[in-house]
Amino acid sequence: MSDPAPQLSSDQAEAWDRIADILSDSGISLADGWASERPDEDSRVLAVTGRAGSGKTLLLAELVKSMREAGLDLVSGDYERKRKDKRTLAVLAPTNKAASVLRTRGVPATTIHRILYTPVYDPQYERIAEWLAGDADRPEVEGISDEMLDRAKRVYDETSSVPGALASAGLRGSDFITGWKRREAPLDIGFVDESSMLDDKQYEDLKEIFPTLVLFGDPAQLAPVNQSGRMVFDRFSGTDHLHLERVHRQEADNPILDLAHALGDPALDFHSFEQMIEAAAARDDRVVVAGRVDSDLMARSPVLVWRNATRIRLIRAFRQAHGADDTHLLPGEPLICDGLELPLKHRKRRIDLEARGLIKGAQVVYLGPGRKPGFSKLHVVGAPDPEISVSSIVKIEHPDEEEPFLPFAARMGAAFLHGAAVTTHKAQGSQWDSVQVFAPDLYAASRAGRMEAGQQLWKRLAYVAITRAVTRLIWVKRYALAMPRVPLDTSDLRVEPVALTLERQSDDA
Repeated sequence: MSDPAPQLSSDQAEAWDRIADILSDSGISLADGWASERPDEDSRVLAVTGRAGSGKTLLLAELVKSMREAGLDLVSGDYERKRKDKRTLAVLAPTNKAASVLRTRGVPATTIHRILYTPVYDPQYERIAEWLAGDADRPEVEGISDEMLDRAKRVYDETSSVPGALASAGLRGSDFITGWKRREAPLDIGFVDESSMLDDKQYEDLKEIFPTLVLFGDPAQLAPVNQSGRMVFDRFSGTDHLHLERVHRQEADNPILDLAHALGDPALDFHSFEQMIEAAAARDDRVVVAGRVDSDLMARSPVLVWRNATRIRLIRAFRQAHGADDTHLLPGEPLICDGLELPLKHRKRRIDLEARGLIKGAQVVYLGPGRKPGFSKLHVVGAPDPEISVSSIVKIEHPDEEEPFLPFAARMGAAFLHGAAVTTHKAQGSQWDSVQVFAPDLYAASRAGRMEAGQQLWKRLAYVAITRAVTRLIWVKRYALAMPRVPLDTSDLRVEPVALTLERQSDDA
């Protein structure tokens, strides 16, 4: 039996031991810190579930730490090591935002799409990346000084990120990518967070790639819309489905988690829940009851709603408040990728964009027009290399109008909806520091009386919505929008490259 980290609770330790047993069958010992060659074996899948605050992320982080100590290489979206003798681990999430949430907590994660599509790099990049990973001698690359390499090495040792290391030296990893290819060969160990968002097709693809797969998810969230309230881990039972029961708290009780878990009471109605929110707001400033939507916050943290009609009306009000018309977008406006509309012959371009993080549901911010007509410069939220330029089809929806208005549109490319307000379904996997929840929509859901997977739909919606908040929950009670205090801006998104001075060496140097 392995020796779990001392900060793990009893149910986390039980899950740890079960996962350690599966890894041991695969030739990885967490207790002794070693990994042998993978034996020939059938694929194994294990599900670990728990509600918000149950410690899934802590357990995942501790497992990743121990597996790295056992000698496993991390398969990242930026560079894949070439050594055939090393066992590997990939930590995945369905969206850029979900992956970035893990990275901020010290877990090196990437998206499922980025692993499905692997980059082909320029040989110069590979020499640097292999050296950073400890798999090659220090390279000599024209135009890159020893000082730049030293700086990159220090950052890599801290972050395990090749793009991050290169960025510290004023270089962009994406500049070295010459193409993308769909992964054919299987990998090794896969950990998938936010697995409640997986549909059956994604699950089957992951099983083909990873002989050992561990799914982490929250059964209280919303299932994919095409699966009738069923989540992929609902098929697991017995020792293949581990549920974390204990709810861990911060040093001071977290009122947001308290409210989320109160929704598990079958007798709780909407009005009683709203009274609980008002009581929490009276004693803790992490919960706020507001009479109107904060339009400034909408630029980076969307209002969470239930109905599409509400979403469209709030977006319309947001754009009018900022003086935007239907003929153009303002730099700083948030967008949501609605898919890639590219013909089959442009498959390589699709793979490129998806691997860069531009997948359906991705959150982006409009930076301005591109160099070509119909192109947009965008910031992809949560992507390691966030700035891209892409042919765009932007749809501005109007209340009571079936067809959206297109301020500009390329013949093909990425399609976008406005992102100042989003449905709770689309918000899954994302987190923001402050979150606005539009209570009139939840009240409407409670009046509708709909059920999902044995629970009232409004409670599932409320649970997902309020657990998107990291530090502050704003409960908006009325159909009203506050005027913006500041204009839209993009300065918070731009990362300026490190200023470098390159000197030409003399022939006798």
